[in-house]
Amino acid sequence: MRDERLFPMFAGLDTLTGVGPKMKPLLERLVDGETIWDLLLHLPERWVDRRVRASFDQVAFGEVATVQGEVHAYQAPYSDKAPHRIQLFDGTGFLTLAFFRADGRWLQGQFPIGSVRIVSGRVEDFKGERQMTHPDYIVDPAKGDHPPEVEPIYGLTAGLTNKRVHSLAVQALSSVPDGLPEWGDAHLIMQKGWVGFKDALIGLHNPPVYDETAFDLGRERLAYDEALARESAFALARASRKRRNAPPIPQAQVAQSRLARSLPYRQTGAQVRAVAEVSEDMARQSPMRRMLQGDVGSGKTLVGAMAAVQAAAGGFQSAFMAPTEVLARQQFETLDKLLSPQGYVVASLTGRDKGAIREGTLLGLADGSIHIVAGTHALFQESVSFRNLGLIIVDEQHRFGVQDRMRLVSKATSPHMLVMSATPIPRTLAQAVHGDLDVTILDEKPQGRKPIETRAVPDTRIDEVVDAVGRAVRRGEQAFWVCPKVDVDDDDSTAVGRHAVLGEQLGVPVGLVHGRLKPTEKDAALESFRSGRTKILVATTVIEVGVDVPEATIMVIERAEGFGLAQLHQLRGRVGRGDKPSFCLLLYRPPLGDMARERLETLRRTDDGFEIAEADFKLRGPGDMLGLRQAGATDYRVIDLSRHADLLAIAKKDAMAVIETDPDLAGPRGQALRLVRELLTPRVPMGRAG
Repeated sequence: MRDERLFPMFAGLDTLTGVGPKMKPLLERLVDGETIWDLLLHLPERWVDRRVRASFDQVAFGEVATVQGEVHAYQAPYSDKAPHRIQLFDGTGFLTLAFFRADGRWLQGQFPIGSVRIVSGRVEDFKGERQMTHPDYIVDPAKGDHPPEVEPIYGLTAGLTNKRVHSLAVQALSSVPDGLPEWGDAHLIMQKGWVGFKDALIGLHNPPVYDETAFDLGRERLAYDEALARESAFALARASRKRRNAPPIPQAQVAQSRLARSLPYRQTGAQVRAVAEVSEDMARQSPMRRMLQGDVGSGKTLVGAMAAVQAAAGGFQSAFMAPTEVLARQQFETLDKLLSPQGYVVASLTGRDKGAIREGTLLGLADGSIHIVAGTHALFQESVSFRNLGLIIVDEQHRFGVQDRMRLVSKATSPHMLVMSATPIPRTLAQAVHGDLDVTILDEKPQGRKPIETRAVPDTRIDEVVDAVGRAVRRGEQAFWVCPKVDVDDDDSTAVGRHAVLGEQLGVPVGLVHGRLKPTEKDAALESFRSGRTKILVATTVIEVGVDVPEATIMVIERAEGFGLAQLHQLRGRVGRGDKPSFCLLLYRPPLGDMARERLETLRRTDDGFEIAEADFKLRGPGDMLGLRQAGATDYRVIDLSRHADLLAIAKKDAMAVIETDPDLAGPRGQALRLVRELLTPRVPMGRAG
């Protein structure tokens, strides 16, 4: 039950004075919610300093300024398109006010010659002179009027003005109760110089003075509150999981060593560490929830296979879940090759399996004769039952919803779960994205893996690139060709257009895959390329994750300057999986902007996915990075990860300390934590299975 002290904050927006049937949907769309609290969380984007300057000569072109001067002259427009001009003088110089399509008589009434006026607005350069077009404020100081000293500026939607949103936000502040208990750490709050929760809201929505430091500290305080709410939810989930019983699966070092000796390569140190961490988790009596994060080609599947061996040795079954049929089938082939020689029975189950094959798989899962199954969403259909499912491994976990994973979890009693992702994210963001999971990072690549030579090529040389692709195909190799769009009439860099051109120019089978195809058509195109029936695959970014074609040695990315760094890195990772030299050709349309040039140069310089993710984060921020939106890192209401990432670690430590000493949140600080969790935990599931 919600604490009754918060009831006013969760009242509907239409309880505010002035919000009627027409305004309510506009306001709900703007604040992405229906309550007064949602409006208060729609914080100003910036604040305008409206303090009156001492003189005109203190004002620079391009800035918003408030000045006071005497009306010196009025000039009527000389044509319909020309403005009315009012000239102000303050003893240091002149400022011209420009008004287009205005009523001259009204203007002369507002600006009598010799009167003093305060005006506020953006000062522009007009033929070397100061000009302000349509001031935001015009006031008569003789009447005691002044513009607001500081004006919060909000993001807006059509039909709403800044003045209206601000007045409603100020009205909404009265719904925040006085005297809420402090949920933050008192020492930290004093150290940071933060004000209280309500004072922070007032200082952002209705500041008495312009103070940039106060704005930063107020937002930082609320960001900490949100981090604390999130981290306390994570800590409670962890504590709850520890109390839940799961079947302990004994470590199986003998069986895992036997698999390791059968490999044609040595495991990396990171793989050995990862296997040990997963193995220890599975041996505990609480369900494992671990994220295995590794760059393209870092060997995540082997870690999963080692976990499956431990499960099988303990008498349990394992289910590998992949987001598409092609990836599930690919995963099955890899696991079958690794584990069948060791005596384990590996099967696949996708929507394509029918008849006797499907029935045999279902029977083998039910009677336990199948140890490991790789599949798609078909794994959690009602007709699928396991004899003793102990381990679930989810590949490319951000492409599954919470309900998907929960339905598979429901096939067993508290199974262990390992989720895997090939999307490197900056280490500074790991807490934001995987806060409720234990995280293992594979930061080494297997020895002997050939680097992919990456070149940036202007699209004026596209004929040379086509010739190079043709030569590779004639050598028995395959190539990806990625385009940014499916089919746009006014752009030649489209998948449909390039597919037709390459087929005609090179005279070889060329496949096509993009997001508009039906899933069966997409899978068929990918399978045709994977099996070698088509030699070139023209695609959009639907192939960025998981497709494994060892014979593919060339990746061409057209209009590469428009892609994010992380996405380019994922696409590049589709090649270099065999024993032949591989190339990634970044076709760009000159001239390149500074940011695009830096992205392409970073990609040419390094193949370290974590370094690339850090660079992408600095260049573009978290919202644009591949996978973060799906993973839940961008659903914060207050936190700006580029500025507040350090608060997550602080809040995690703080929340864990409280919950370790007060797991039921019954004490004063625990009760206060309940309040901030009600206010600032996500309104939708965060993308985690329990």
